[in-house]
Amino acid sequence: MNSDGKFPRFDNKGEQVKSTRSAGLRTAVFLVAAAVAAGCSDSAGDVADAARDTQPDTMRVSYGEDADNYGILHLPDGDGPHPVVVMVHGGGWLEDHDLSYFEPLSRSLADDGVAVWNIEYRRVDGTGGWPITLADADDATEALATSVQDAAGGSLDLDRVHLAGHSAGGHLAAWIAGRHTLPADAPGAQPLIRPQSATIMAGVFDLSLAATAGHDGFVRGLLDGMPEDHPDRYAIASPIEHLPVGLAVTAVHGTADQTVDPVQSRSYVAASQASGDPAELHLLEGFGHGDFGNVDSPAWGAAKQIILDHVGT
Repeated sequence: MNSDGKFPRFDNKGEQVKSTRSAGLRTAVFLVAAAVAAGCSDSAGDVADAARDTQPDTMRVSYGEDADNYGILHLPDGDGPHPVVVMVHGGGWLEDHDLSYFEPLSRSLADDGVAVWNIEYRRVDGTGGWPITLADADDATEALATSVQDAAGGSLDLDRVHLAGHSAGGHLAAWIAGRHTLPADAPGAQPLIRPQSATIMAGVFDLSLAATAGHDGFVRGLLDGMPEDHPDRYAIASPIEHLPVGLAVTAVHGTADQTVDPVQSRSYVAASQASGDPAELHLLEGFGHGDFGNVDSPAWGAAKQIILDHVGT
């Protein structure tokens, strides 16, 4: 725990580094500006066309020092203040899956008047894993108050922050939702940004259950062992252990999911409701795990409407 009450950040070797939540982080790479700057080349016409085709309200923003400490910010039309959806992609927490498949989904939300912060994070088989992946998810969310708000020109309504995640990203989104309940020395404890609601698509809520009765290899990779090896890690990383979280969580799951058993969502919602939280479960008949990652799928359409209902647009 740092003096400011935040969990320390880690470098690629897992060693603590000095906090990067400072003015030095408050930079955004504006895609249109890059295209215009390149306009003096022989392909100036092509660059100009690319600039016109690039959304002027889409930008890459860093939240840390590592190459994977960034996100893509999508701003809707208008001056704001805009509600914000933090999008957390899945892929088994593995390095070979990144935020790119969440970009069409993020753009579709922005088209409906929502600011979207599509985050990247360090992953297993790269420079992530315990506790770095969790710390990055926390840092990316906390950056809404600093570098991301700066990039948005102050147009974000930080009192209307919603979390949305799929699969492993659903785990991280649910973990972000409950991180304020963690012990003071845990990653993400005592956050500044307190989301108001969350939509979790085919999420992993109980890591011990997933490790012992499901696709345990992914969870073992994230936490570097089984529950009996690291019980404290499993307790900190499992969203089902953090109830009540004091916000509305909607779990959406396809009944034909062969990757993450729907029992994950059923069990979490039952436990959440028993704790007094206003959780809801939506089971989509016949849909599988990957359907939520397809912007044209009715599964994403259903999840998107739930997100928009949560943020009030």
